[in-house]
Amino acid sequence: MTTETDINLLQGLRKQSPKAQQQTLERYGRDVFAQVVRLVPVVENAEEVYQDVFIKVFKNIGQYDEEKSSFRTWISRIAYNESITFLRHKRLPVIYYEDYEGEAEKLSDTEVEATFGQPNPETVQLIRAALKHLPPDERAIVTMFYYEEMSLKDIAYVTESIPTTVASKLSRTRKKLYKIIKMLQS
Repeated sequence: MTTETDINLLQGLRKQSPKAQQQTLERYGRDVFAQVVRLVPVVENAEEVYQDVFIKVFKNIGQYDEEKSSFRTWISRIAYNESITFLRHKRLPVIYYEDYEGEAEKLSDTEVEATFGQPNPETVQLIRAALKHLPPDERAIVTMFYYEEMSLKDIAYVTESIPTTVASKLSRTRKKLYKIIKMLQS
């Protein structure tokens, strides 16, 4: 589902037009930076990844296939992959919550929905704090679904997965977030 604007933009990008590149940055740059900074929390590192994303977009525009995804989703996939690659190579010291006993899995969906269903300012702040305790791949799925409002199909494309796997992982991650929020509240 490529818009008329995207078609013109893509034609310009394929011709390596600086104007088309600038328009791409103006149109998608803010969303890409927001996606990257949620995964790579240090701003200087996020800026580095952001630049790498657009270098890759401009360099690999010939590989974009509008039959597989929208242009926005394709850029999100590059941003996700660049962020994960950066984090793997940097090996920054971060403490993640691990649910070794499987306690989060035992939670009912109703119990979890009570926390996520009716967000208030306090809950939103707790969710943001809790996200920092998730591994990057889980944090990415949550942010794509809730912040960027991507469909399971688009998230599956970005993460090179399938929608049912994304749905399962999202459910498990929400339960894990619930446990983290309860820990932060105590």
